[in-house]
Amino acid sequence: MIGRRDELPTGIPIGGRLAVWRTRRGLTRAELADRAGMPPVHIAQWESGADWMDRHGSLAALAGALRLDPGELTGQPYAVVGSEHASVRAAAFNLRRQLAWQQDTDSGVEQVSDLAHRVRAAVAADEAGDDYVLARELPGLIRATDRTAAMSPPDHGRRAEHLRVRAHVLAARLLRRLGYRDLAWTFVHRACAGGAEMWVVVAEEIRLLIDLGLPEYAVARADRSEEIGNNAELLILKAFAEAMAGHRLRAGQSLSEAARRAEDKRSVAAVAVARAAVAVEYGAFDEVAEHTGTVDLSVLAPAARAHLLRVTAAAAARRGDIGLAVAALTEADEAAPWRLRLDPFARELIVALLARTSGEGQRRALRPLTEWIGPG
Repeated sequence: MIGRRDELPTGIPIGGRLAVWRTRRGLTRAELADRAGMPPVHIAQWESGADWMDRHGSLAALAGALRLDPGELTGQPYAVVGSEHASVRAAAFNLRRQLAWQQDTDSGVEQVSDLAHRVRAAVAADEAGDDYVLARELPGLIRATDRTAAMSPPDHGRRAEHLRVRAHVLAARLLRRLGYRDLAWTFVHRACAGGAEMWVVVAEEIRLLIDLGLPEYAVARADRSEEIGNNAELLILKAFAEAMAGHRLRAGQSLSEAARRAEDKRSVAAVAVARAAVAVEYGAFDEVAEHTGTVDLSVLAPAARAHLLRVTAAAAARRGDIGLAVAALTEADEAAPWRLRLDPFARELIVALLARTSGEGQRRALRPLTEWIGPG
């Protein structure tokens, strides 16, 4: 079903949702802590607002202990705030319609070269973090690539199929970010159905497993891929899943292998960003600056730059440098606002900073970021 799965206001932080679901399950904090394998004091701090959630592994453990999709604790999919958000959310409805679309043989097919141009534009929007443009383009693109792949002559069929797969992976990515992970799985499955397994499909499967709070499955999926030994991005995703599962040594080994496989400046920068994200995941916040300081920002696409800045903000907040955290989030919002708006950990951090910021200048800087979170 497309729509909200609970009645809590969209601005409620994860700790507040945790308290509601723990009560619904009839568990004490000690009982939940025992199931999740963590000290009861952590749960008390999250529920009271004394602490905030910034680790995927902790969120996954709590969701598993409560028998929930992690989206029930993050509040995804988020309630619509503003007309642009409504357009982005509408993509989920429109993409669902595509699943029941019947091929219209009278409509003809696009030239493969024209379709390739549309797919490249969608990839560029994804890398720029412009989910508004991507959401408006994807439903028609899915329809066009499905039709063209099915009806192209043999000499163009393979390229048309490749374009269809890329379009379906882009749809899965957007749906995952929106919180419609079941629908995202459907598009990943459709991407796989056409032929040879592409690494971009495997990468999206791993991201989905991470977002579903299943890091061990994500690692296993990475290890089953034939490309894992030669693909830096797959190794990066595997490393994050290992860190999420608490396997710090293995995560470090995967990142070292990814660094050896990095073939260009962008790949080298991606490994450095991944090292910072993994450091946050296992709580080594002092290490983050060591990794982020080596990144050449000019080679990062806007979405990747926004991710780096969100990681920087998370580490700065943990070190008590509220000013740096606010500045990093503001810069991330300028680089790729939709990536911040749909990131549950960014939203969690913004709420936490607002509660801990006393200076009027910092509160004024945070105010534009809080407008799209919605009422708490």
